[in-house]
Amino acid sequence: MNPPRPAVGPDLRISVVICVHTEDRWEDILAAVASVRAQSHPAHELLLVVDHHQRLLDRLTEHFARAPGGARPPGPPPAPLRVLANAGPRGLSAGRNTGIAAADGEVIAFLDDDAVAERDWLRHFAAAYADPAVMAVGGRTEPVWESGRRPLWFPEEFDWVVGCTYRGLPAGKVRVRNVLGGNASFRRVAFDLAGGFTTGIGRDGDRRPLGCEETELCIRISQVLPDAVLLIDDRAVIHHRVPAERRRFRYFRGRAYAEGLSKALVARSVGARDGLAAERRHTVRVLPAGVLRGVRDALLGRPGGAARAGAIVAGAAAAAGGYAWGTLRARAKPTPLPPGPVDDPACGPAAAAHEGAPA
Repeated sequence: MNPPRPAVGPDLRISVVICVHTEDRWEDILAAVASVRAQSHPAHELLLVVDHHQRLLDRLTEHFARAPGGARPPGPPPAPLRVLANAGPRGLSAGRNTGIAAADGEVIAFLDDDAVAERDWLRHFAAAYADPAVMAVGGRTEPVWESGRRPLWFPEEFDWVVGCTYRGLPAGKVRVRNVLGGNASFRRVAFDLAGGFTTGIGRDGDRRPLGCEETELCIRISQVLPDAVLLIDDRAVIHHRVPAERRRFRYFRGRAYAEGLSKALVARSVGARDGLAAERRHTVRVLPAGVLRGVRDALLGRPGGAARAGAIVAGAAAAAGGYAWGTLRARAKPTPLPPGPVDDPACGPAAAAHEGAPA
């Protein structure tokens, strides 16, 4: 299937979608919005999608409806901003689908509500889309530890646990199997042809930190459009806040287990060959090297080495256990159906040899 030739060039219209769900992140949300409005490649529009939280919806609507006081700074006016209610079931996937349906840019970018984008974030995205074959572009997500520093025991190979770029991804501008959802963009035509985000896989407000909705979507895009190019450009940087509770080993282990559960759903939806190819490589190549590095650091008397090695083993075991249980559970339930083309807000329930993220 050959998609229509998409728009390219410096005037590429990029709509930015930020999904929000709690007033606890009020200051983070405002910081995320400010970072989008300060982009060197101006956003075409900014959409805040509120996930079934009426008070937050009203508060954001009122806040951004107020006329700013004082003179406007020089330069182009800020991107139009709309506050929307999630028109689908509770959860991140339906919220993103609501944003996709409401957006009218040729490209739709997604930013986490607790992250801020560097000034050239959208400019690097736009440059990558000069190639008409490119259907998705992601960037690098750097952790901002609320405590001020990374825990000594926390292995960089597992930074995906806190939604950030992890050790094992190649540097530069590279082809990948999937982008990471908190720092990603897609051509609208990809949604028109492959559908939107599938609900029932990712975060839905439950306590368990599920994920992988963007992985399933990216694999589906590549299945529908075999010539599609998906990229990560590590110059497109965002900074993601990591709260203190995510420093704890209990969260680390639970998130790894939830990743296994999610991967079982992805494999059920798009097939184990595509759904687990990158994970097998990460497990066989990257994680053993991380364990050896930790053991070496321990032998050299460097702090945290043994703990990092142990955390890698524990994280891999937790993910494997989650996958095994998720596979058994998925066999007893119908497979979530991918949503059709996104024309209704309620639709939808790295080097060249490297093929993407385990998260």
